Amino acid sequence: MTQKIKFTCDKKYLSLKEDYPEPIKLNTPKWFKNLNNGIKNMTIKHCMPFLDSLTTGYLLKLPIDLSIKHNVLNDEGQRFSSMDFKRFSESVQIQVNNDSNSFPHPVDQAKGAPFIKKNLNFGIYKIVNPWKIETPPGYSCLFVPPLNNCDDRFSIISGIVNTDSHKVNINFPFTINGDKYPVLDTIFSKGTPYVQIIPFKRESWKMEIGEDKIKNKENLRFFLKNFSFYKNKIWRKVKWT
Repeated sequence: MTQKIKFTCDKKYLSLKEDYPEPIKLNTPKWFKNLNNGIKNMTIKHCMPFLDSLTTGYLLKLPIDLSIKHNVLNDEGQRFSSMDFKRFSESVQIQVNNDSNSFPHPVDQAKGAPFIKKNLNFGIYKIVNPWKIETPPGYSCLFVPPLNNCDDRFSIISGIVNTDSHKVNINFPFTINGDKYPVLDTIFSKGTPYVQIIPFKRESWKMEIGEDKIKNKENLRFFLKNFSFYKNKIWRKVKWT
């Protein structure tokens, strides 16, 4: 049975017909598509788990240009972080905070978290997403940076929402990659992919631990000789439209 995920937004924004949510498979990176994958030259293109990470779920793109100044010096020689934006529709709003003590997410809300340190201890920016997301009863959505294909300058803070009962827009806090960009003065362009949406059914689970009766060396030897076994015998294609 094919399930349905529904995206709705304000009429004014919808009429722009720009940056609609889409199946993330349409955003498969060019470097991956260009890999030459043959029988004698097997590449990561042959790895179905990697392919599934690129094609599972749906994608949101930035609805607006974001001008970022992160950990830069002001005229007084003090470090600051700020975000500016261009609002092109009344239905699109961006909320930001310029220091660690202001709305929407000050540092103390997640004190000690690795992403706070990576964000260089500045407050957390937040993008107000124009799209409402609805799934069938019993289904939630996992929100993550685009798997194996995210912008290396920033990423959202991952989360799960019960989208079958959450009837308002889901907003996305994000952090700057301060490990790679200790100082950043740039623009995140409108249309930049930033959220991968993976719907899933909520179910209860119970963990079980036991002995693997097949030795690891035997497993490894089998899969080395049968490189396509997972693709041909185990993997099942899922349609995302």
